Amino acid sequence: MKKDICIRPYRKAILGSFVFLFALFFVYAAGKGGFLSPHIADAKITPETVLSNNEETVFDKSNPQVKRVINVHDRHNPKLMANPDVVGSGVGLTDDNRPAIFVFTKNRVSSGLVPESLEGVPVVVMVTGEISAMPVQADLKDSQRSVVRINPTSFFQRPVPIGISTGNANECSAGTIGARVKDINGNVYALSNNHVYALENTAPIGSVVLQPGRYDTNCSYNPNNSIGTLYAYEPIKFDGSNNEIDAAIALTTTGVLGNSTPSNGYGTPSSTIIAARVGLPVQKFGRTTSLTSGSINAINATIKVGYGSGTATFVNQVIVYSPKAFIKAGDSGSLLVSNDTSHNPVGLLFAGTSDGRWGIANPIDKVLTRFGVSIDGN
Repeated sequence: MKKDICIRPYRKAILGSFVFLFALFFVYAAGKGGFLSPHIADAKITPETVLSNNEETVFDKSNPQVKRVINVHDRHNPKLMANPDVVGSGVGLTDDNRPAIFVFTKNRVSSGLVPESLEGVPVVVMVTGEISAMPVQADLKDSQRSVVRINPTSFFQRPVPIGISTGNANECSAGTIGARVKDINGNVYALSNNHVYALENTAPIGSVVLQPGRYDTNCSYNPNNSIGTLYAYEPIKFDGSNNEIDAAIALTTTGVLGNSTPSNGYGTPSSTIIAARVGLPVQKFGRTTSLTSGSINAINATIKVGYGSGTATFVNQVIVYSPKAFIKAGDSGSLLVSNDTSHNPVGLLFAGTSDGRWGIANPIDKVLTRFGVSIDGN
């Protein structure tokens, strides 16, 4: 008994010291920097940083992660595009929000033909089928004609809206008026594609541009349908060289061409353009499918596009995806704008897949810079 009585004070001292040390440890751990405190990470971002889906991150070319993946994509792109089953490649996002290299193919490819990753960057394969320019021409089958809706293909009182049927008087075809644009001297122009207004480099400067295009007047020519004349176009190269835009402008007037879509469209585009970014909701109004919406699937894309004159390679393109048809034959030349109240122009649509779910657009800044014009909008 005496022994126990003598030991008991030591036990109390030891226990008290333990409690004190544990309390001190808990205060430190729960304090700033402790492992029990709310997590505080370094605020800087590196190319290797994996971002949370909850972060408000803009995946455009200024994003450091996207920049790194673009560099990797550009290094390996020639080899990817050399595969005969590959129609395009670009930079997009995986389901868990990681920048990745997207490879677009005609058909499902066998395992191993496309690498699963390149320099640590994931590679995602998407089967799109072949990609082609999107005019509507007189040799289309009746089944393709049935998709045409009545309003955008008809004759409109002047000034005509944007987003409706147009074409060069020298061919029975039709595309879409993308926008009204203007230069610093006050001249205004109708913006569309080369293959709509310049007929794949073959139409002479000064040739008549119509609304509607001759495809929508049973291939007949009516001089009263004139809205202007071909003023300039960027030639499309079919020799294997790279292209950036498929675009042309026709000289017109504000009395002949308005700057808003028909009433069932998105209205007037903004005069302020924005850069494409992955995931951006977008919309367009076109001659065939009218108002459709989708989202940007990839940027910095290289795409092989089929034309009547051959295949042309385009670089630095914007790819749009929609679960439903977004672009069909006749929608070529439609202006791609943000799907919000601002309607900021993003690109000029010119090509797509046969099912219409994938659309290809030139970055709008490249188009406007080429002709020295701006969007004549809000």
